Amino acid sequence: MNSISFPKLGIELNLNNVAFQIGDFQVYWYGILIGLGLILAILYAYRNSNRFGVDNDRMFEVIIGGLIGGIVGARLYYVIFSWDMYKDDLLSIFSTRSGGLAIYGGIIGALLVGGLVCKFRKVKLAPMFDLAGLGFLIGQGIGRWGNFFNIEAYGCNTNLPWGMFSPKIQSELYSKMDYLNSIGMSVDPTQPVHPTFLYESIWCLAGFVLLHIYSKRRKFDGEVFLMYLAWYGFERCIVEGLRTDSLMLGPIRVSQLLAGVLVVLAVIAIILIRRKYAGVDHSLLYADSDEWKQWLAKKQESESKTEQAEKIEQQQAVSEGSPVIQENVQLAEQPETVSTDSDEVSTKQENQSNTINESQEEQDDESVN
Repeated sequence: MNSISFPKLGIELNLNNVAFQIGDFQVYWYGILIGLGLILAILYAYRNSNRFGVDNDRMFEVIIGGLIGGIVGARLYYVIFSWDMYKDDLLSIFSTRSGGLAIYGGIIGALLVGGLVCKFRKVKLAPMFDLAGLGFLIGQGIGRWGNFFNIEAYGCNTNLPWGMFSPKIQSELYSKMDYLNSIGMSVDPTQPVHPTFLYESIWCLAGFVLLHIYSKRRKFDGEVFLMYLAWYGFERCIVEGLRTDSLMLGPIRVSQLLAGVLVVLAVIAIILIRRKYAGVDHSLLYADSDEWKQWLAKKQESESKTEQAEKIEQQQAVSEGSPVIQENVQLAEQPETVSTDSDEVSTKQENQSNTINESQEEQDDESVN
């Protein structure tokens, strides 16, 4: 249990990074939130796959490949640039339950493996990357809150109202004062710091909303993904400069450098592609092509036939059931006939009763006479 506070807001919380425990196995909030972000990203992709021209059946294989590549890439990226932490205990490389995953490494790994699966399964790469970019924003926006429960991914000192403080942060800052001084960062461990995880979460979720809206008016396949690289890269390039836990390559913050390069390349690519196709009077989107529309129509027709076949099988199963079931079904289907027969029986009984009464009256009259 760790305490964390936002002094100027008058908020103080006690956090446990373990959500629940089954025997000796502990489940961390970090993993739960990353898993939640992943699930929501997948649901979004399935719901919008047709709009992007992606076969959602084949897309599942791409997602599985991207997930595996993302986990491996995220861990490798972190380990490579934090080698001093692992060189004396190589088995600890495989322990990821409490963190140690780098987002850019995950993105690179997911794109590499997912791209290979796209090629193998003949899924259009650019539309799939557009969906992936939107999914990344969902996953990052939610997953960053795992850093909150771990009390990590924070920045240097701030006087802003949302500055946060924790004994855990204070202890960590004291332990790496020499390192921070070596990269030119002066930090007072007794003062509040930037909640940089919060900045990134808000930025990513806002980016998802904006790019989702724009995706309905996108000019070419791959444009949304390039915009994702630029949008996220811009924020990461700035916020990374505030963090006290950056992965370093000498005096350079690795993720800050990579983010800056991606922003420039993505913006240049968008401008050049738009200029190249500025005079084109038809859609550049695969989702608008005759090939995709014909394929989608065939798939929908096939699904419709499958549904009809299933209904026929269900009807046959009922008709081939036990005699009791058949009798019940027949009775249920002929309620009016049963009702009519009952009325006829009642009418006959009534006529017979009237006849008997009339005969009795005649006998009584003769007796009186």
